[in-house]
Amino acid sequence: MSSLLVAAIGIIIFILGYRFYSKFVAEKIYQLDPNYVTPAHQYKDGVDFVPTNKYVVWGHHFTSVAGAAPILGPAIAVYWGWLPAFLWVVLGTVFAAGVHDFGTLVLSVRNKGQSIGTLAHRLIGKKAKLLFLFIILILVLMINAVFAWVISNLFISYPASVIPVFIQIPLAIWIGYAVYKGKTKMLLPSIIALVVMYGVAILSSNIDFLQIDVVSYFGGEGAAGLFGMGAVSSAFLIWIVILMVYVYIASTLPVWKLLQPRDYINSHQLVVGMAILYLGLLFTNPEVTAPAASAASDVSWFPLLFITVACGAISGFHGLVSSGTSSKQLNKETDARFVGYFGAVGEGALALVSILAVITLFPSAGDFTAAYSSFAQANATGLGNFIEGASQLANGLAIPPGIATTIVSIIVVSFAATTLDTSVRLMRYIIAELGVEYKIPALSRMHVATSIAVILSAVLVLLPEGSKGFGSGGYLLWPLFGTSNQLLAGISLLLISIWLKRQGRNFLVTLIPMVFLLIMTLLAMFNQVLFQWSWFGSDANMLLFVLGAVIFVFAVWIIITAISTLTKNDIRSPE
Repeated sequence: MSSLLVAAIGIIIFILGYRFYSKFVAEKIYQLDPNYVTPAHQYKDGVDFVPTNKYVVWGHHFTSVAGAAPILGPAIAVYWGWLPAFLWVVLGTVFAAGVHDFGTLVLSVRNKGQSIGTLAHRLIGKKAKLLFLFIILILVLMINAVFAWVISNLFISYPASVIPVFIQIPLAIWIGYAVYKGKTKMLLPSIIALVVMYGVAILSSNIDFLQIDVVSYFGGEGAAGLFGMGAVSSAFLIWIVILMVYVYIASTLPVWKLLQPRDYINSHQLVVGMAILYLGLLFTNPEVTAPAASAASDVSWFPLLFITVACGAISGFHGLVSSGTSSKQLNKETDARFVGYFGAVGEGALALVSILAVITLFPSAGDFTAAYSSFAQANATGLGNFIEGASQLANGLAIPPGIATTIVSIIVVSFAATTLDTSVRLMRYIIAELGVEYKIPALSRMHVATSIAVILSAVLVLLPEGSKGFGSGGYLLWPLFGTSNQLLAGISLLLISIWLKRQGRNFLVTLIPMVFLLIMTLLAMFNQVLFQWSWFGSDANMLLFVLGAVIFVFAVWIIITAISTLTKNDIRSPE
């Protein structure tokens, strides 16, 4: 089958969804008001609340929610064949992710820029808020650990990407000061920064001493390495320490100094990267060699597909970004449609090209099946398959293979890093909220809350599994990531539905995807908890079972409370 036909169908549906469905939701359901004074103006402080151009906010929002997840999830999910992943990405984006991301942004803007966890208190009660905050805290902790794991391993596997990624930091700081102190427009400086990054990428791909290959410093794979560990473990430890220092600084700086300009550069990276991949697809028109549906899978797609592809179809983390940082930067309420819904469409387009890169990588269906012989194999090789497949598409534009691989790895690392420090910032907000709730003033201090977030994230990602060394247990809680993420999205849609009912508006646009998502996710989580019970003797699985069971019970409790609230006839608006 032609890959261009698959791409065209997906893109046309995205365009129609944004053009017509998001307009209907904006005008008839959320009823955006261009004269509403947003929290960015009400509480302007120059740190978190900063009125910002909608294109800059979109750049921050898009790159924060994109990360590596809309690449990794679809690259794994094609294990069940490309058609189920394609349908969930396209339809999920239009009817679930767009409405969810858009809705959490509007709900937060209409309630003083408060996070979705705080809004749970206002909408369904104090106990629900605390349970919700716990689920969110676990989710962002897992995001921090998993994305730090991904970045560190990509630096080890693709050392030519290190300098171009790190050179972005001083460039972003320069842009921040130029824009907010010198009143310079951000577009030209960010394009210059992108040119510098890719220029360095070309050099580092061709000059050995510009490749920061930390593994080689410890004598290669077989070396004893630091503290008697293998070389890869030693390199992994070093990169985790460097990343944790970076995210500590990045998440405590005012958003205009690093967060916004770096995210704006990354939004251009995303546009350039997606343009390269889609143009490569256009010029080469590779055949889809993967099967549309796989009958030989060792793990059923139902309901696992709907938690394997989270970002790229719908993701609860997006609601955290919408209500945690984006809502505090929105200049006009009418900008929410562009930032929220179009941000989801952009991520859907990224997930779509991730699917296409993988399903056109292999010469034949047999080669694809051999590479995706089991679900565990798909998890282990999915991200690498995307990088190789994306590089192959870029080769269609006459970009040399080495340079193409470096550029693709830079894009993936940049997005993962954006999500990482946004997630740490969000975790700081949540810890501070808990400090206020439980009357522990120290937790409300920026550096105390950030220190706790960074230390817990580092401990989780460095968690050893048996004698395998640091970082080998970094994916210990990965099975809970997808389910927790989708539970959060479902509960957020439920909160939006309650708010819409209190406003006397049609809430079916959020209620229908909420019901579908919660059923699929609770089924998947229930199966996981039962599965972990059968492996109760393992310490690692014991931890997974306990956390999974607690999150499952808390989620059911919140859902019952929220549904009870939703069915009441005397509820009034919290505004």
